[in-house]
Amino acid sequence: MEEQRRQSDGGGRRIWVTPEVDGSGYADDDFWVSPMVELGDQWDGAKYMLQRYTKSFHGFSARLTKEEAQKLSGMEGVVSVFPSRKHKLATTSSWDFLGFPLTANRSTTESDIIIGVVDTGIWPESASFSDVGYGPPPAKWKGICQADFPCNNKIIGAQYFKGDGIYDPRDLQSPRDSQGHGTHTASTAAGNIVRDANLLGLHSGIARGGVPRARIAVYKVCWTDCSDIDILSAFDAAIADGVDMITASLGSTSPEELFKNGIAIGSFHAMMNGILTVQSAGNEGPDPRSVTSVAPWILSVAAGTKNPDLITRVRLGNNMVVDGVSINPFTLEGMYPLVYAGDVPNIAAGFNGSTSRFCIEDNSLDKNLVQGKIILCDWISTGEVQMLAGAAGTVMSYDTLDGIGSYPLPVSVVKFEQAESIFQYIRSTRDATAVIMKSEDVTNPLSPYIASFSSRGPNSIVNNILKPDLTAPGVRILAAWSPLSPISEAKGDHRALPFNMISGTSMACPHVSGIAAYIKSFNPTWSPATIKSALMTTASLMSAQINTDAEFAYGAGYLNPMKAMRPGLVYDADKDDYVTFLCQQNYIIRYIRIITGVDISSCSELMKQTKDLNYPTFVIPTMYDESVDVNFTRTVTNVGSATSTYKALITEPRVSGLRIEVEPDVLQFEEYGQKLSFKVSVKATIQKQDNPIVSGGLIWDDGVHQVRSPIVVYIS
Repeated sequence: MEEQRRQSDGGGRRIWVTPEVDGSGYADDDFWVSPMVELGDQWDGAKYMLQRYTKSFHGFSARLTKEEAQKLSGMEGVVSVFPSRKHKLATTSSWDFLGFPLTANRSTTESDIIIGVVDTGIWPESASFSDVGYGPPPAKWKGICQADFPCNNKIIGAQYFKGDGIYDPRDLQSPRDSQGHGTHTASTAAGNIVRDANLLGLHSGIARGGVPRARIAVYKVCWTDCSDIDILSAFDAAIADGVDMITASLGSTSPEELFKNGIAIGSFHAMMNGILTVQSAGNEGPDPRSVTSVAPWILSVAAGTKNPDLITRVRLGNNMVVDGVSINPFTLEGMYPLVYAGDVPNIAAGFNGSTSRFCIEDNSLDKNLVQGKIILCDWISTGEVQMLAGAAGTVMSYDTLDGIGSYPLPVSVVKFEQAESIFQYIRSTRDATAVIMKSEDVTNPLSPYIASFSSRGPNSIVNNILKPDLTAPGVRILAAWSPLSPISEAKGDHRALPFNMISGTSMACPHVSGIAAYIKSFNPTWSPATIKSALMTTASLMSAQINTDAEFAYGAGYLNPMKAMRPGLVYDADKDDYVTFLCQQNYIIRYIRIITGVDISSCSELMKQTKDLNYPTFVIPTMYDESVDVNFTRTVTNVGSATSTYKALITEPRVSGLRIEVEPDVLQFEEYGQKLSFKVSVKATIQKQDNPIVSGGLIWDDGVHQVRSPIVVYIS
């Protein structure tokens, strides 16, 4: 422990200990300890230590039993001991759909921007990461390349973290990516311009990131899962290394208190160092209160659709055509016999039609009855069972189609009512036939709308902060891929390709990270909150008729890169604002210290200057038939024309009693950077026959800029 004493900063240091949680709550385990004083000889923990955090914040993780953790938490000066949670991974026509063309104006300092990618690593040989034409890394860069990783002037740093030291045989003990996810997200945020990119001929075009000339620093934390102890190590390193932006397409499976979440804690320290963290909102939708990225200092991103999208048609022998969805590069010639999976069970292996109809159980289909045929299944799977049974193709049924991806054989996924029509056709003839056609680009007139899998609000941890913040393309996104990972989830699929098309809020997140970095390249002094505000207040309004959970699905709206460059006004916030916010949320001092590292003794001084968090949205939780009368105070900073006049425009739903007033309703600015404050009064009563989400908006308009903030009242 002598080395530990030498590194102490004299009483402000924090030590974390982290246990990995199994289904029962604890294993023999990793804990994150947080004392505010040296433990000295009270506890000899060196032999249990897994990771030490010494760069941007201080502490360590250690493997302990539940009893040891409880004993340690009772020691004098220990702020907290809590378990390390597991997180999971949550992707180029999308840029054109966003109105962000290849010819967009670029800053001369874009190559000085460094994006930290916290993910599964990266495949450095991808054309998306070539360093041809790049100069040396920016002088501010302090990072390293670990384990003989072949960094270059594009990928300027690469590290991996595995605090427990336990590796799966498939794991690469290197920053190299064997899963593809990190390569995909990194190239979406900052990949080079690559022409003729495609997935076996599909979506052929130019692949590029939001900031193609920016540098990439890789922090591999995700293996079979992603642990808090490794995530904290990545934040610790990234902050010290000098990154400008952090993109984290990962998160927990359910919302967690801020003081128990490694991403929330690490991103707070990043914010204090001028670094914005952009995180995926989660893939647990469409359930309400499923959004897992909930901290107000993080920019949380939902996933939406884009155009063009893909359609995979099925032509039946009676000439009926069914429009399904998949990423299907296969071409079938002629018609094939069509059978229902419930009619072809592998009886010899003990299966019957009630099981085989789902095409999920291994060996549940009779190969003699399936070989060379197209098979209709009553559920969705990886396609592996059908492939191993020798099927020529398969039609599967599911309730939503926006997350459908690649398969190892020709596949079309259709909705249940479409599958019923196909089933009735099979029953109508002894010689049913079909062909699954190659996927083709189509335009969906409803796009953009929120993907069914995208996690929804309201924010179950901080109920007066709107989450998600923003929406970006996240459905069937083409980007770079690791050839060590197959393009589908089927075990028998060994296709190694340089690009893949996948879906998730993980794919939406780096779109926003790339544009945030783009804004930063033109405005290097802007704070994380300022950049976040610019992105949110310029977002395109989405349809509440299509997305019935409205702002709890899409946040402030759909990413609009070009408008975000010229926001006009911004809502700024700093460390003190967030600490005051935590006090207002009634967090005890101990928990605030865990999150922030700020050694405050009391909230009382901060609460004397009580003010609202200067957030670009307004949210009020309430109950049915309860009268709402709430006042907000906000401050905006002029980043548009030096002399300008903004008028307040209010949008209110016609069917509710929501009433919004702004005072003053005119803001007169006389110089760039000037700050002006205003008050928003919201009155409403939601009755039981009303929609549980009632929303309007405040727009500050100077004739050039429209600075929009959603105002949401909801039944909590």
